[in-house]
Amino acid sequence: MSGANLTLREEAYRLAEQLFGMEEAGTDFANQLLDVCAKARGKDFLVIHNPGGWGHARLNQCLEWERSIVNGIKTSIEGMGYNLLLTQYFRSGIGWREQMRDLKEQFHFFASKADVMAAWLQFIMARVRTIKVILVGVSQGAAFSSAVMRHLGGRYPVYSIELGFPFQYKSWRVITERTLAIEGNARTPDALVQGNLWVGARILMAAPFKWMWHRLRGRRVALAHCVTAPGHEYDWANPEIKGRIRDFLEANFGTRRQDR
Repeated sequence: MSGANLTLREEAYRLAEQLFGMEEAGTDFANQLLDVCAKARGKDFLVIHNPGGWGHARLNQCLEWERSIVNGIKTSIEGMGYNLLLTQYFRSGIGWREQMRDLKEQFHFFASKADVMAAWLQFIMARVRTIKVILVGVSQGAAFSSAVMRHLGGRYPVYSIELGFPFQYKSWRVITERTLAIEGNARTPDALVQGNLWVGARILMAAPFKWMWHRLRGRRVALAHCVTAPGHEYDWANPEIKGRIRDFLEANFGTRRQDR
């Protein structure tokens, strides 16, 4: 291992110890930092997907329309002539204990977890200085992205594409010139964005029964995927969604010049 790589490793583990102490999560945090730093070198963009729901679903486990947004953004940036690294940031682990921790964080707009991701981003941008960062989040992932932007305070070149931002976090939300906020699909009003409490209560009460219905038929479905609200669907095939995201990317970055 070269001296530069050894120094980077030591810095990553030092930051992890500051944030997590001696917890195992700190080792995972440091290893992911090192992996992203290595893969991001030479890239124009770092695109980070913050999953919706409990924040731990890998891309192939997300709902099809959420996957379509992430893949559509990736394809659009590549079509503009840039190269990129696409990765995911998992704000929580798997299991009911992790979900309870995340639920507690939600009551405080992800204060602690957003602070950790902000430190993660600052570390990467300090060492891969030419890279541009785009956060992509849907629903709870959009709220978490906004919380991270709040912690960064506009001091770093981070952009955020947020779709279906839940109404309960509106008082905490931060929208800057680097934020694209999409709060409807131009077809059906989004009940979770508008704050229809009666519809929201019905959705939450029905979710366990939907989950059980799938389980009885041998289908392994995440409970979060059973929380389906009218209008809370943002598919890349929707011209309104695709157009707004492409316009945002073009306005902020433009097409790469071929002589670069």
